[in-house]
Amino acid sequence: MASRARHGGQAIDGRDLKGKAVISGLGLTEMGRIYGHSGGWFAAEAIRLAIDDAGLEKTDIDGLLVNQGMTPLPGMGGVDLQNQLGLTNLRLLSSMNVGGATAGIMVQYAALAVSHGMANHVLCVFADAPLREGRGGGAAYGGGGQQPQPRGMRGLYTAFGMFGVNARYAMAASRHMGMYGTTNDHFGAIAVAQRGWAAMNPLAQQREAMTLEDYHASRWVAEPLHLFDCCLVSNGGVAVIVSSAEGARDRKQPPVYIWGMGQGHPGDLNRAGWDIETQTGAPLSKERAFSMAGIEIDDIDVCQLYDCYTYTVLVTLEDYGFCAKGEGGPFVADGKLGPGGSLPTNTGGGQLSGYYMWGMTPLAEGVIQARGQGGDRQASKHDVVLVSGNGGILDHHCTLVLSPHPA
Repeated sequence: MASRARHGGQAIDGRDLKGKAVISGLGLTEMGRIYGHSGGWFAAEAIRLAIDDAGLEKTDIDGLLVNQGMTPLPGMGGVDLQNQLGLTNLRLLSSMNVGGATAGIMVQYAALAVSHGMANHVLCVFADAPLREGRGGGAAYGGGGQQPQPRGMRGLYTAFGMFGVNARYAMAASRHMGMYGTTNDHFGAIAVAQRGWAAMNPLAQQREAMTLEDYHASRWVAEPLHLFDCCLVSNGGVAVIVSSAEGARDRKQPPVYIWGMGQGHPGDLNRAGWDIETQTGAPLSKERAFSMAGIEIDDIDVCQLYDCYTYTVLVTLEDYGFCAKGEGGPFVADGKLGPGGSLPTNTGGGQLSGYYMWGMTPLAEGVIQARGQGGDRQASKHDVVLVSGNGGILDHHCTLVLSPHPA
């Protein structure tokens, strides 16, 4: 029986939304070291491709949600894209940023809008162009070498020499290793599995074969994280179109139904006993999404999990309940996440070997798999596809459950 919450004296059943909205269009630009274009250009190109993919006209679009990356998009965080693209009479318009959780959250808000008659076809777009010729990927996210000044409680990180995202995720991974005996071999199993998928993805930046020995030979970034534990940096853009199930009938592409959706934002109290490093927002996000979809963990056929680091994949698998807390290492060690494995995960190579478009990376591959359009990397069973997004230092989480089937 579907779980029901009460608000204002009325019962609310999340299953009322199951399958009411679909992803009807997907636009993917070239990815990686693609120079000579701004973030705005990539956004416009991804949008053009998504509209064509859906078989719509630009005049059909009446909603636009924008997530910009490290490079700014035109005006007010990107909402001026409306004028740049010549979109008129929009019923829904906003710019959003919850880090890597934004893509899934944009889709959730778009799904609510089209399900309740606020809009018909909502574009959700992410674009970024941080890479420059002659400059490494790390420089794109390095803040120009300037170290932040200590302020308040957050200043304690700086005071103890912890600068940047790499160091924070390295600390989280170290804590998991210390608590549960997780090893670099376990992290390496994730990296190797995803490289195996990337070899079959024409858009992937890293398609060369990788062994566990290659993983261990890669340089340290912030111990215990090797280079191959860390995501890529990419120029590019991705857009999806969210439509009502009714409005997507007889369109160019098979609809991808949104069965379930949820968010989890646990907060970080910065105090003893508050363990954001190994306890994420995934359980809270999963609870509402799985209830809405009417599924259990064993129903999942394919996973597209946010993978800014290999550790993020491992802790997300635990927090969704694929294995018990602390058992993520042994769970992934047998190669079940890779090609031929029992739990196909990040089948385009993810952000570790495919391309880094924040939360749009797992979302785009989730749409491709649900449609059955993965080519050589297509999972044979793809009735239920799990997509996750992660923002901040494991601060924010979003969940989408996708399916090629109506509710």
